[in-house]
Amino acid sequence: MSGHPAIFLRLAVALLAGCTLLAGAAETQPRVWNFSVYLDDKPIGYHRFTVEDRGPEHTMTTTARFNVKLLFVTVYRYAHDATEHWHGNCLISLKAGTTDGGALAEVDARAEGDAMGVSATGHARTRYPGCVMSFAYWNPEILRQSRLLNSQTGEYEAIKVTELGAQDIQVHGSAVAAVHYRIDGPKHPIDLWYSANQEWLALESPLDGGRRLRYQLE
Repeated sequence: MSGHPAIFLRLAVALLAGCTLLAGAAETQPRVWNFSVYLDDKPIGYHRFTVEDRGPEHTMTTTARFNVKLLFVTVYRYAHDATEHWHGNCLISLKAGTTDGGALAEVDARAEGDAMGVSATGHARTRYPGCVMSFAYWNPEILRQSRLLNSQTGEYEAIKVTELGAQDIQVHGSAVAAVHYRIDGPKHPIDLWYSANQEWLALESPLDGGRRLRYQLE
């Protein structure tokens, strides 16, 4: 091969830069949690979470659709769409819309200096001081909080988290070692399971009438 050494040097630098960009792109592939949702053992819909990471910045989008039928007739519909922007473990904005059995509720939250301003359907605008987190199950840091922002109602709910110990659960048809946690404070307790490296694996919650909502990772 012949040619000026400087040309080959510039080519090598360009190739290395390209490889670095590709590696960076691979590192920022979205994280996706795609759950099938069950009422007791009956499938009723899905709830999907997608998180895109750019250094300390995170963008989470979520979509949920539930459709409960009785004798082939739809008796309940639920739809939830939300987008959240985070800096580290602090929420900087949230916009969500929820249709729960026909009633529409919207929440708009934005960081305002050292506080979070929250507007929600049916409530006066409120400001909550400090670093606010939502019920961001994908982020295990929520397990160390005493209050979480409800993206459906706009309420900043007081919570208590209890670690219930190690437990094997079924994920993709295989037994996986997990740690079981319970969040008390909302109307219905929320049970969560995380892997040894703190990846969110499952969710369950009791409902009125003795029924149970269950998320199964797909």
